[in-house]
Amino acid sequence: MITDSFGRVHNYLRISLTDNCNFRCFYCMPEEEYDFTPASRLMQTDEIIKLAEIFVAHGVKKIRLTGGEPLVRKDAAQIIAALGKLPVELVMTTNGTRIAEMLPVLKAAGIKTVNISLDTLQPEKFFMITRRDVFHQVRSNIELLLQHKIKVKVNMVVMKGLNDNEINDFIGWTKFNPIQVRFIEFMPFSGNKWTSNQMFALDEILAVIEQDFSVLPVKGDAHDTAKSFMIPGHEGSFAVISTMTHPFCSSCNRMRLTADGKLKNCLFSDNETDLLTALRKNEDVIPLIQSAIWSKKEALGGQMVSDFKKIDATTIQNRSMITIGG
Repeated sequence: MITDSFGRVHNYLRISLTDNCNFRCFYCMPEEEYDFTPASRLMQTDEIIKLAEIFVAHGVKKIRLTGGEPLVRKDAAQIIAALGKLPVELVMTTNGTRIAEMLPVLKAAGIKTVNISLDTLQPEKFFMITRRDVFHQVRSNIELLLQHKIKVKVNMVVMKGLNDNEINDFIGWTKFNPIQVRFIEFMPFSGNKWTSNQMFALDEILAVIEQDFSVLPVKGDAHDTAKSFMIPGHEGSFAVISTMTHPFCSSCNRMRLTADGKLKNCLFSDNETDLLTALRKNEDVIPLIQSAIWSKKEALGGQMVSDFKKIDATTIQNRSMITIGG
């Protein structure tokens, strides 16, 4: 098992396949012209599989593929097929644009849950946020997943003045559709110009929903990042990822492997451990993994205070979200 100094067992690995993306969402990758990591510095297919095998041998039970956009990687199908053979729950977070062409690969690999990032139900606003005119393609691909009995979770980053007025539109979507909408508090990362007055908190989200709907809490699992809820009569459900106001650090079981082979023990950690260089030198990476996780801070990477209104985002030492992996 891989544990930290607080006794938390880490059995969930998030692997970023690439820092490339076919969207340009301002809160993730602010600049249209962006210098992506050269291919030579990224983990190659065999290296991803080898590292995944090592983590699985030491207790990892779940692997999530992220990016950037994981499905823009040319060898994504090969990677997914190989990881699908490991004795883990394999899931993925994607922007949904390439689901149709990759659906046979996802099904063959045994992927039963896909998270889709979608911050608005309005085509014009979608274009403004992503700078890409593919809203209807994403919606169609969500329907395609549902038709093939693949569970869909829709990730919506809620921001004041941008899409907070759509919260109940998303809730309405769950009336006849077996999706889970996950409202995410806006988090600070390098380059995304985060300020506290943009953040829409858990309590505010629930207050908006309760204006129009009856809300019941749902008991979650020990390591859930989201607080889950249901609305009587709705086929789907919703949840809130309240990292900024009600973090789940005490039960965290997550590790993150960036596309360039760096291990981060927390989304907000200010340090990382280079596994790829060691792997390429045929060195034993297990001590590196164990040391990195053992040094994990108790909460929020040790960088942020509990009162989000007092956070100065400019002082946080971290990567941009797209180079960490969603």
